[in-house]
Amino acid sequence: MEISERRQRWKKFNILTPEKLALAHLVLDEIRAGMDVMKALRAHPLEGGEGYLTKAALVAAYNQMVEAGTINPDRLLLERIRMKPMRTLSGVTTVTVLTKAYPCPGKCIFCPTDVRMPKSYLPDEPGAMRALEHQFDPYEQVHARLRALTNLGHPTDKIELLILGGTWSSYRRDYQEWFVKRCFDAMNGINSEGHREEPKRISVDSVLSVVNLSEAQAINETAAHRNVGLVIETRPDEINPDELRWLRHLGVTKVQMGAQSFDDHILEINKRGHDVESTRKATALLRAAGFKIVLHWMPNLLGATPESDRADFAKLWADFCPDEIKIYPNQLLANAELYEYWQRGEFHPYTTQELVDLIADIKPTIPRYCRVNRVIRDIPGNNVVEGNTRTSLRQDIQSEMKKRGTVCQCVRCREVRGKVVEAETLRMDDLTYQAGTAEEHFISFITPDDGLAGFIRLSLPAKDSALTGMSDLDGAALIREVHVYGQSLAVGAEQTGAAQHLGLGTRLLEEADNVARKNGFSRMAVISAIGTRHYYLDRGFERGEYYLVKNL
Repeated sequence: MEISERRQRWKKFNILTPEKLALAHLVLDEIRAGMDVMKALRAHPLEGGEGYLTKAALVAAYNQMVEAGTINPDRLLLERIRMKPMRTLSGVTTVTVLTKAYPCPGKCIFCPTDVRMPKSYLPDEPGAMRALEHQFDPYEQVHARLRALTNLGHPTDKIELLILGGTWSSYRRDYQEWFVKRCFDAMNGINSEGHREEPKRISVDSVLSVVNLSEAQAINETAAHRNVGLVIETRPDEINPDELRWLRHLGVTKVQMGAQSFDDHILEINKRGHDVESTRKATALLRAAGFKIVLHWMPNLLGATPESDRADFAKLWADFCPDEIKIYPNQLLANAELYEYWQRGEFHPYTTQELVDLIADIKPTIPRYCRVNRVIRDIPGNNVVEGNTRTSLRQDIQSEMKKRGTVCQCVRCREVRGKVVEAETLRMDDLTYQAGTAEEHFISFITPDDGLAGFIRLSLPAKDSALTGMSDLDGAALIREVHVYGQSLAVGAEQTGAAQHLGLGTRLLEEADNVARKNGFSRMAVISAIGTRHYYLDRGFERGEYYLVKNL
């Protein structure tokens, strides 16, 4: 079925006819009475054998009935019927967009090639499918995603913008700036002609047309959909001081890089195009500039074995020490050069069980300061020639670890998400570790059952640390991230027991100040996203050139 046909069919199922609205009312009554959401939906099939109401239709019906005054607003009910609540339980809503197809400087033998897509992406991956449908237009991608998330009951006031699509740094800078600006336009409610869609939200003395990126950023500081994180992906050999300044100009706060392996021989035979030292230098530069660092690691590359992968993974925590990782097991695809190696019998993919055993072995070794974002690429199994085709590998690994009695202590596995948090039961912990020449402090609030309610990443650079060339950072300690967990709430809303509304962020900032002072620092800088600037400005920071800064 073609993408557009699938979309049309999905839209048809979610059109609210009077009959569907009446049915939704019955379903909502049963859910409010305690019935499981899916059981309630299946207890009321649509007429004519057309299946059942979707969750999206149920959320839309709820919103329509609240607006009409038929039912009273019920936050707990909305949380129960919200589709895929995990997407916003960490406190932030992620919106993913893809850049257009463009030549990549890499020649990696494992990367698929499709002329319609940016390098390494396939047209039937979920996020890529949406991008292709919108012809990679940044405005349309963000606008449509915000609308869809709202329709599914998710809050959209705090947006992490994730820009994917090959090597970001290889695109022309005028394209990069235009792309980011149009994403901000969509978050700001600026229409496709550059004018405001909702003037009622804008002060009368504001301009009606947004001309450049800096104007779009200024508007977003107080917009309805604030950008609280901007993420790009690039290669280690593209990172240098000039690139860091450019990324800060764009508003980038987090950088994903494909490390893939920490073995120069493996990198060479897979034609990666850079060595381990490039990854080490890039990581050090990014850390010195306050960026959050995400490294991609690929087991099952050409020349690797499960045993060598176990040893390779351990190297992550010496020098590199990423804040987040994505584990992307190499998958054999027909449109990648690696396919020819397989045909000649020179490459053999791991089985699903080999992958489960490998990742179940290494996951418990991940430090408590790191978050595991993924353990598998979301590539549909029909594209995989041989080897693992399961995209639910994370669940398989969790089952295996449960059998073994082992646990993962990464950030993702410990974050409290939607649980009630009682401030008086929390304890503060300062996990200190060395990352290259920087001393890192992962200061966190921990619940009695070892849940993670919030944290701050404080970096204390050594005098001989990597030079960024940015004066904001001269002699300053660096706050690289502040995150307090709990279901993302609308601005001004409160939720009893939600970690986000216990003042934990302010307390973490105060502790970071104390630690920096004790270590001889007299200045503090924070790598603020555009939409979080006012949060820090209200807490004593001032605007610098690329960072917010204050004297201690």
